[in-house]
Amino acid sequence: NVFYIGVNNGGVWKTTDYGLTWTPIFDEQDTQSIGTVAVAPSDANVIYAGSGEGLQRPDLSVGDGVYKSTDAGRSWQHLGLREARQIAAIVVDPRDPNRLFVAALGHPYGANPERGVFRSTDGGRSFEKVLYKDENTGAIDVAFDPANAHTIYAAMWAARQGPWEYNNAYVGPTSGL
Repeated sequence: NVFYIGVNNGGVWKTTDYGLTWTPIFDEQDTQSIGTVAVAPSDANVIYAGSGEGLQRPDLSVGDGVYKSTDAGRSWQHLGLREARQIAAIVVDPRDPNRLFVAALGHPYGANPERGVFRSTDGGRSFEKVLYKDENTGAIDVAFDPANAHTIYAAMWAARQGPWEYNNAYVGPTSGL
């Protein structure tokens, strides 16, 4: 009966009654732009929130990295990846709440090196860049193989949004699975 939702410009919300009522649980944080929320399958008290909208579009807001709650959303800690700007997906190992992968899309309007897939094995105290193409290619999605959490799939997207445009100004050849 417990669900969480991350909203583009509305923070993180929680319901404990199957969605009948929702409570904002992220209002005290520095950003309200959320691209993804992931609950650790092995510990429902551990929640990760990736800030910044997960898609590039003309009217978007960027975030300031990854957040974590260890008490089901009552309090939050900023973990890092501040310059990733848009966190599109987070997956948490089904057996280890401290092992996670983050899909970082990057700055929507310019090149930056904090893009790609990042891994943490210590609950977000540190991140290692494990998949990186270039300063224009970010990760838009990341998923585990359902049969083996040591096999990871990632979708990479080389894209740049012009602030004056209504579609992607740049989609590069380094995009792919």
